[in-house]
Amino acid sequence: MNASAALLLLADGRFPAGGHAHSGGVEAAVKAGRIQDAAGLERFCTGRLHTAGLTAAALVAAAAAGHDPLALDEAADARTPSPALRRTARKLGRQLMRAARATWPGPELDALAAALPKGAHQPVVLGLAARSAGLRPLDAAYAAAYESVSGPATAAVRLLSLDPFDATAVLARLAPATDDVAQRAAQAAEGDIAGLPAASAPLLDITAEQHAAWDVRLFAS
Repeated sequence: MNASAALLLLADGRFPAGGHAHSGGVEAAVKAGRIQDAAGLERFCTGRLHTAGLTAAALVAAAAAGHDPLALDEAADARTPSPALRRTARKLGRQLMRAARATWPGPELDALAAALPKGAHQPVVLGLAARSAGLRPLDAAYAAAYESVSGPATAAVRLLSLDPFDATAVLARLAPATDDVAQRAAQAAEGDIAGLPAASAPLLDITAEQHAAWDVRLFAS
């Protein structure tokens, strides 16, 4: 498969990796009144891109560059203080692992699945999937950076009955920032794992714990 086509497939929201069931924190933000329209969504996505998005993209790029996936999984744990988000990351990692092994089978994915049968963090799996697909670390970082905002934008359409054109316009306006985050993540992946970004988003962590305790919710996270 051509590497460019593989990137499109990996970043496609229809790729069966389970992301459609998760809002990336948007559901809790909507309930709290922090997102009410496209402007609120853009503020939320901007913050998420430069914090959780950058951290995930760097982990993804590092996995695609060939860093030890088990060490990266530990690094992902250390960068995810919320137990609810750690559970979500591993759940998404299990789902993505199934899809990746079916699409781009390879020994590195098999080895990680055997080493962590309960699931590795999703960014680590995404990076190995990109590597198996023949993508560069920068390509992998792009997939992760875009995913960090596209998932929330899609969720906002469902939660707010937001005009899909408005949500897509938000993603378009974030394109330069997405470029920057992907490039910063790929550059960071050239160094040691200890030096990978650890940008935090405390409000996302707090609301993830609150959301996990809800009796009724539309999204899993």
